[in-house]
Amino acid sequence: MLLKQRIKLFQTFLAHPRHLGTSSPASQSFKKWYQNLWTTERTNLPPYNHFTQIGDPILRQQAAMVPKEHIDSPEIEAIVEQMVKVLRKFNCVGIAAPQIGVSLRIIAMEFKGQIRKELPEAVYQARQMSELPLTVFINPVLTVTNYSKLKHPEGCMSVRGYSAEVERFEEVKLSGLNQLGTPSEVTLSGWNARIAQHEMDHLEGKLYTDHMDRSTFACTCWEAVNTKSGRVEIPFYK
Repeated sequence: MLLKQRIKLFQTFLAHPRHLGTSSPASQSFKKWYQNLWTTERTNLPPYNHFTQIGDPILRQQAAMVPKEHIDSPEIEAIVEQMVKVLRKFNCVGIAAPQIGVSLRIIAMEFKGQIRKELPEAVYQARQMSELPLTVFINPVLTVTNYSKLKHPEGCMSVRGYSAEVERFEEVKLSGLNQLGTPSEVTLSGWNARIAQHEMDHLEGKLYTDHMDRSTFACTCWEAVNTKSGRVEIPFYK
């Protein structure tokens, strides 16, 4: 219930973007009037309980910095809580705020130990996977610390049902603020470095499809499509 109240606060926050210092009330009134000429009323507002999908303009925007005075606000806290909720609901390893419809520079990552049981040990080792506790960064900055590149299959919850091989730097350093507004820094290697680079791309309006080896782009359920005579659905909810 508390999370729903915080989300409502955030939606009110979105309705008054002057708090972020980006526009004047007059320009926002005109923008709203203009949009009403061609858009239908939306009944579902961000932060979403699902992942936005490729084609949504928000995934191609450069996300805005979270102003220092708002980092410890209830609105930002609600965004982070919703991000973690969606991350765990879909059992994935990383999420960026634009993926729940919020164009702000916030990412969350988590690689649980149980994933090891779900993968062949050879795959786990080859991809240099390792456990990563829940890690949240607000206004993160990424620095490459090892320029060697590793190429492995990569997917994205915002490009549901597909994957492709992508080259990523082997080691990076992330710095920024944690969810408490405290300066934080972490060095990541192997698969966890890949997660960080993938999520940072989202903040720049980029997707893995921009970097992929196009010849490896594939539907992750192509075998099931053949087996079930095409009667396969890719869910966007859980």
